[in-house]
Amino acid sequence: MKKKTTKNTSGRGQRDLTVKVKTARGRTTSQQRWLQRQLNDPYVKRAKDEGYRGRAAFKIMELDDKFRFLVPGARVVDLGCAPGGWCQVAVPRVNALGEKKGKAIGTILGVDLQEVEPIAGAEIHQLDFLEDDADEKVKEWLGGTANVVMSDMAAASSGHKQTDHLRIIALCEAAAYFAFDVLEPGGTFVAKVLAGGAEGDLQKILKQRFTKVVNIKPPSSRADSSEKFVVATGYRGDPNAESDDDE
Repeated sequence: MKKKTTKNTSGRGQRDLTVKVKTARGRTTSQQRWLQRQLNDPYVKRAKDEGYRGRAAFKIMELDDKFRFLVPGARVVDLGCAPGGWCQVAVPRVNALGEKKGKAIGTILGVDLQEVEPIAGAEIHQLDFLEDDADEKVKEWLGGTANVVMSDMAAASSGHKQTDHLRIIALCEAAAYFAFDVLEPGGTFVAKVLAGGAEGDLQKILKQRFTKVVNIKPPSSRADSSEKFVVATGYRGDPNAESDDDE
């Protein structure tokens, strides 16, 4: 008797590798979607395999590959650094551990409202960067001004898209003004924003103080997310500040 065969219509060697998440009691539809997305996200798996604390590590990696601001010897401030993935990426790139012989040794300073597990090569402080004297504390810890201020912060989601957009823009503006207080001339500011229409004022402010401002969505940023990143380079200071030569 001839054995019946089944035609493979999906292509040679192909199979469905998508992980299906069973519905659990007490789990909302949005939680269900988030869990399934996490389980099928290649960057989540890669972060776990490579020892990073989250998939966001690849965002700063891709941004730096393009703009080259995490250079040996750089003094870097990571605002809202938890869980620490951006600091992990920055440590070897600025040579914070001195492993690149003959290269300048950089400094990574992470600050966050919550306690963050230690990261070799990074100095982590529990601090609210919105405090009045936060900039002075940071400069004291750094031993001077910063070359880079970066932020992957996002306000807690309210579930209302426009409200969330306004909150993250306000947070990004606060991070920008903090950067103005601690950056040295020529410095770089990198921050996450959400597309939505309210970021125009932030762009205007940055263009007044930096020689170049670019908005970019790195490959590791999810396609269905409205997040993007602003990279402002060549800090020029306050254009309205009075010069020491003015009489």
